[in-house]
Amino acid sequence: MQSTLTPYLALVDIANRAKAQAKGLPARQEIKPYWTGIGFSLLGQRFVAPMEDVVELLEVPQYTFIPGVQPWVRGVANVRGRLLPLFDMAAFFGGHLASSRQSRRVLVLEHEKLYAGLIVDELHGMQHLALEYGQMPPADLAEPFAPMVSGQFVLQQGRWFVFDLDALINDFQFADAAAH
Repeated sequence: MQSTLTPYLALVDIANRAKAQAKGLPARQEIKPYWTGIGFSLLGQRFVAPMEDVVELLEVPQYTFIPGVQPWVRGVANVRGRLLPLFDMAAFFGGHLASSRQSRRVLVLEHEKLYAGLIVDELHGMQHLALEYGQMPPADLAEPFAPMVSGQFVLQQGRWFVFDLDALINDFQFADAAAH
C-alpha cells in the first residue's frame, strides 16, 4: 500500500479487501407455506383451531354452576372482570373428558358477540403445519365431529383435524344451551 493514498483511495482499498474476505450468500432455500393453529386433544383425537379464532389459553378457572342448562355447560368464570361461559367439549360431543383436571385447558374464543371458553383434554401448543399436507376431511370421520371439521393435515406422526369454530358457533345445539 502506498503512503500517498488519498482518503478516497484508502476507502476503496478497504472496501476491496472487505469484499475479498466476505462470505457468499447462503444457498436459496425453498420456503414452504405453513398454516398455524392451536393444537388440542379431545376424546382421543387431535385437533387444531385457527389462531385467529383463539384469543387466550387458560387453565380451567374456578367457576360457578348455572342451573337450567345443558350438562355440557359447566358454568361461568370471572376472568379479569369478564364473565366467561365454560363449555365441556367432550360432553358436548357425547363423551367425557379423558384427562386429569391438571392437564385440561380452556380455549377462549371471541367472535362478534360470542365470548366463550371451550374445555378440552389437553393443549399441544402452536402447530405450524405445511399446507402441502392439508387435505379435505376424511369421509370416515366419527359422526359427532364430522360437522365441526373443515379439513385435516396428514403427517407421519398422525392426523390433525382442523376444528371449524364457525361451524360450532353456528351449530343449533351449541347455541341452544338451555336445558329442555
